[in-house]
Amino acid sequence: MDRREFFPDGTVIDEWFYDTRVPALEELGKQYVLTKYNILDDGKLHTEEIQNLIDEAAENGGGVIVVPAGTYLTGALFFKQGVNLYVSEGGMLKGSDDISDYPVIDTRIEGESCKYFAALINVDGVDGFTMCGPGVIDGNGLRSWKAFWLRRSWNNKCTNKDEQRPRLVYISNSKNVIVADLKLQNSHFWTNHIYKSNHVKYLNCRIFSPASPVKAPSTDAIDIDVCTDVLVKNCYLEVNDDSIVLKGGKGPWADTAPENGSNERIIVEDCEYGFCHGCLTCGSESVHNRNIIVRRIKVKEGHNLLWLKMRPDTPQHYEYITVEDIEGKITSFININPWTQFYDLKDRKDIPLSYADHITMRNCNCECMTYFNVMPDEKQYVLSDFTFENLSIKARHSKYHEDIVHNMILKNVAVTEANDNE
Repeated sequence: MDRREFFPDGTVIDEWFYDTRVPALEELGKQYVLTKYNILDDGKLHTEEIQNLIDEAAENGGGVIVVPAGTYLTGALFFKQGVNLYVSEGGMLKGSDDISDYPVIDTRIEGESCKYFAALINVDGVDGFTMCGPGVIDGNGLRSWKAFWLRRSWNNKCTNKDEQRPRLVYISNSKNVIVADLKLQNSHFWTNHIYKSNHVKYLNCRIFSPASPVKAPSTDAIDIDVCTDVLVKNCYLEVNDDSIVLKGGKGPWADTAPENGSNERIIVEDCEYGFCHGCLTCGSESVHNRNIIVRRIKVKEGHNLLWLKMRPDTPQHYEYITVEDIEGKITSFININPWTQFYDLKDRKDIPLSYADHITMRNCNCECMTYFNVMPDEKQYVLSDFTFENLSIKARHSKYHEDIVHNMILKNVAVTEANDNE
């Protein structure tokens, strides 16, 4: 049977996207169980001992670090070629809440290559890394969340970098990566960040950070940054910021910098969303996204289904994006507006022109506050070739402005206005 499917530009979806098998523990090589190396569930910090175990495994041909039942406290860990991670049922790898346990390194953050703090789990330059198991990786971020909001109350212009805090997982310059079955939660900052990597799969994970009673600021579920061939499947995503975020650089000449670039061939499917700010967000640090599919999604509560953040200081091109087979409740069905938070044209005199085209939203049954939250601004960006098809939308604000998009195609679109009592 021919099961060929296609990306929005007509490119055939590779067979790699259909292989969702998760390796068993026994397939991951020699097992290095923490407790067998006197790394215990004792409330003490074990960063050095666990890192030594990772190094030993790498020197001896690879294997898998096994976190057994219990809670094991650590700072930043750096995985190496051939060394995998497995967290057992009842096991938790818990991050330190002291920023001094995360060294400052050359890394990538908020669309810039710079020095910043390492993540809890760091994977760089690796081919074939697997991180899986039914257990938990917990960032233990409450202390830094409280500190962030305290600082923001003193200085409402403070940025994410002003309150120093680590990410949970950072995967860079790597390929053939599987993250599966894990609970990834309570990150200080972004939960998962993948940069300049390809063929990365997130399968059957639960990614969580709270929106109350203390909001976990900027704890994006998965930030995809200059990556190709990424699959997110059968995951539960609930975070106090955006869920799937496409990044790639920012600034007046971001499209020419070698450390920046495109995200291409990204599929998010069969997932469920709890609360989030954006289900699929392009930006706020993004240059080029192409061939993006989000499909078969249920949304319990979210602010934006498709959010295209248009930065006045960055040349951007969002193209061939399809969002389909969506059910749920959302504040804005589609949101396209200028994004001016912390923007800086530097010494560039003109505003770089950006584009969003070949955007398709179809087969959606959604309740929302606003159906078409789109602001025209052709001095900054041009919108063209949008297709809305088979939509059943109930919205309190149901207005639609056809002249905002060049070549807007509507097929079987039913938008009904909800009253304030619904």
